[in-house]
Amino acid sequence: MANSAWIYDISLTPPSLDDNTADADRLLAALRSRFDGALVHADIALIRTLPEQLRRWEWKARCLVFPVRGRRDLVAVFDPDGTSTVAGLAVDLGTTRVVLRLVDLASGGELAESAFDNPQLAIGPDILARIHHADRPGGLDDLKGLIINGLNREIAALCGRAGIEPGSIYLVSAAGNTAMTHLFLGLSPHRIIREPYIPAVNRPPVLDTASIGLDVNPGGRVLIFPNIGSYFGGDLIAGILHSGIHRGEETAILVDVGTNAEVVMGNRNWLIACAGAAGPALEGGVTKMGMAAGHGVIDRVAVDADTGQFEIRTIGGLPPKGICGSGLIDLAAQLFLAGMVDVRGKFVASRCKDRLFTQDGLAHLTVVDAERSATGEALTLSQANLDSLTRSKAAMYTILETLAMTVGVSLKDLSAFYVGGTFGSFIRPESAVAIGMLPDIGLDRYIPLGNSSLNGAAQILTSAEAFEELDRIRDRITYLELNVNQDFMNRFSAAKFYPHTDPDRFPSVSPR
Repeated sequence: MANSAWIYDISLTPPSLDDNTADADRLLAALRSRFDGALVHADIALIRTLPEQLRRWEWKARCLVFPVRGRRDLVAVFDPDGTSTVAGLAVDLGTTRVVLRLVDLASGGELAESAFDNPQLAIGPDILARIHHADRPGGLDDLKGLIINGLNREIAALCGRAGIEPGSIYLVSAAGNTAMTHLFLGLSPHRIIREPYIPAVNRPPVLDTASIGLDVNPGGRVLIFPNIGSYFGGDLIAGILHSGIHRGEETAILVDVGTNAEVVMGNRNWLIACAGAAGPALEGGVTKMGMAAGHGVIDRVAVDADTGQFEIRTIGGLPPKGICGSGLIDLAAQLFLAGMVDVRGKFVASRCKDRLFTQDGLAHLTVVDAERSATGEALTLSQANLDSLTRSKAAMYTILETLAMTVGVSLKDLSAFYVGGTFGSFIRPESAVAIGMLPDIGLDRYIPLGNSSLNGAAQILTSAEAFEELDRIRDRITYLELNVNQDFMNRFSAAKFYPHTDPDRFPSVSPR
């Protein structure tokens, strides 16, 4: 009887003079019958242990079997009466942050979860810097070593907290953008950023854990989520899987904002996707006080339109040391609604009053004064910072609008608007709507997914149906290239106003 998606209990007829089938052949034949005659493969290292194990277990075995294209791999064999944990590891290979989840493959339950800063940040904060570094002698090995060694350290710590050995991990499921996938596998990302933008591989094979260099069970398997192309990676395939938009009758949309804004729209019959540069302003780089979400980082802002007073909330309730992307969107929305920023996204001096000052010929707005700041310095937003956010919000809305127009769908007709990643976890949709970043479709249709990349990766560890959907999702997606889309550029100009040059698109937004 199957215990989970990948674990099967098998009972064998013992050999006799009338049935002298070899031990490994006997087990593989029983598994083949379980899988309707599909080829089942076993490594020689596993076969060496079978004769003694099968006799000790009285011709019963618990088998971990995982699909590999065109066949099934017998990954491991266990005592059917044993109590040891058989674990899987889901990995979100983020450019900035890497997140791990340890899963019990038998029960499907979560054992532990952790995250760490991507060690490749030491080479460069963005993918482009890392790709250029990979072109240098030894550079690719440097980058692969940083992520693999970082993962191995975190795996050891995670297993320690869960009370298991790293050798108990037999399956690894990893999802990341196309460049991160290449660096994880030690593949050159050189041509990803050069016309005609071709990855080394879009569908990596299922690999042995030992060949990757991960300190887990050496006989395990690693599944890397497939990519669509250079700018639409396996993390979005994982997000689609988790959101379920590919199974819906009605049209929905999924947005994940990181280095780029990656968007997919569709239903059970079709999927269309694109990616564009709407993310950098939201990752902490737009302003001197910008940083990733964490303790002491501003994530909520309220502005009293009458008094001009600011109410600041930080993650963890600590003194403010910076602002994250969702906090920045909140701030811009509140400034616009309070009349401190006009429809062009420019500071209104008469409304900002003594919060506004000029430094090096550029207007700055004091958000938190030095006395209240954790850094001892005032946290400020410059006009240049705000202009950068305006371009990002315009790009995001234009991506959504262009995608919808391409397939003849109105944004107002979307059944659900899924928002993934850290962006989705912290953003207040009403603030994004107020500045014209997201469409004014009703807040009840905005659904945060949390870490959709990690959640999708974890589904593969516990669901055979999810595994079978991977290629179907990938093959159904039509990718829209925005770099050569003139209509995109025209719409982008119109979206650089707050909330838009056509305010009728945002009936719920009423600035003072």
